Amino acid sequence: MGEHHHHDHGNLRGRNLFLTVLLNIIITVAQLIGGIISGSMALLSDALHNFSDVLSLLITYIANRLALKKNTPKQTFGYQRAEILAAFINSATLIGIAVFLGVEAVNRFITPEPIKSNIVIWLATASIIINGLSVLLLQSGTKSSINIKSAYLHLLTDMLTSVAVLIGGILMKYFNVYWVDSLITLLIAIYLVYASWNLFTETIKIIMLFTPPHINIDNLTSQIESIHGIKNIHHLHLWSLTDNKINMEAHIDISEDQPISEFEKQLKQIQDISVKMGITHITIQPEYTIKDNKDLINNN
Repeated sequence: MGEHHHHDHGNLRGRNLFLTVLLNIIITVAQLIGGIISGSMALLSDALHNFSDVLSLLITYIANRLALKKNTPKQTFGYQRAEILAAFINSATLIGIAVFLGVEAVNRFITPEPIKSNIVIWLATASIIINGLSVLLLQSGTKSSINIKSAYLHLLTDMLTSVAVLIGGILMKYFNVYWVDSLITLLIAIYLVYASWNLFTETIKIIMLFTPPHINIDNLTSQIESIHGIKNIHHLHLWSLTDNKINMEAHIDISEDQPISEFEKQLKQIQDISVKMGITHITIQPEYTIKDNKDLINNN
């Protein structure tokens, strides 16, 4: 039942992602054409942001489908990390686009140009509606997947930037302050970096197999070493397989020669300690007479 439930949620997320891809392709094409006709850098920047949404959503959709595939002898972890890779690409893309937009905004400040504000107003309004609908479609999946969360952030920031573009269009129409187009573009670029940076660094840490930040290793090891019959824990490795799956492997020194049934009792206590700290899978190697390096973190 658990597996069936998981696939139902995965398929629902997949359908919602597919719909958001179609919606964003429509608004991207419209904004690109409108930005060229109107001469609005802010509208073109919003279109590029939407285009990044289309790319990120396609990556997210593919990763979502791959993550549902079963593990095989050749892929013992399956494609679970596809979602982490997609989240990394999405956040990195946003930061890259932000740098490009920032440079273009500065250039426009130096050489401002007149802009057809009516086109900006109508297309910004359309973008707000479409991205708002896309945000609602993906909202339910943000808690269970970092990949969905990255796509959701793309769409949410794009909706907010479209609001800024709309305000700029209104100011240009009624007050002829065309420099506001460059200002909004620059603000969009700064906000994109701000919105993407945490996700970008989080995915790097997962890809690099860093210790999950919420786990206190000193507390973990002291609890394990307080179990009766365990002298030492060493060669510890602790990493995130995905954003919600944490693995641990370690060697355990046993204080006396004992039957497997006794070690299984100790293993159960280790599992209980690990689960409380959010660790979802452990692999423990028991040792009695092995003379190896007993450092907690082994550099070899």
